[in-house]
Amino acid sequence: MSVKILYFAGLKERLGMPGESIDLPADIRTVGGLRDWLVGQGRDALATAKNLRCAVNQDMAKLDAPIQDGDEIAFFPPVTGG
Repeated sequence: MSVKILYFAGLKERLGMPGESIDLPADIRTVGGLRDWLVGQGRDALATAKNLRCAVNQDMAKLDAPIQDGDEIAFFPPVTGG
């Protein structure tokens, strides 16, 4: 399964990249599984981000949301306006 991952705000800065395209192992089927797998691959900022938000194909999602081949998954910390 191939997915596109986007990182925003402080995550983008801490990881040093705006995003990446990744071929995932077959057993990664949820946003939470993806996050855990990415942490295991060295993206530690995803493990330490407080109140991490995520979206699948531009729709807000929880960690138990399923992911499919070709999905776009975004991770970002909460943001405030002002």
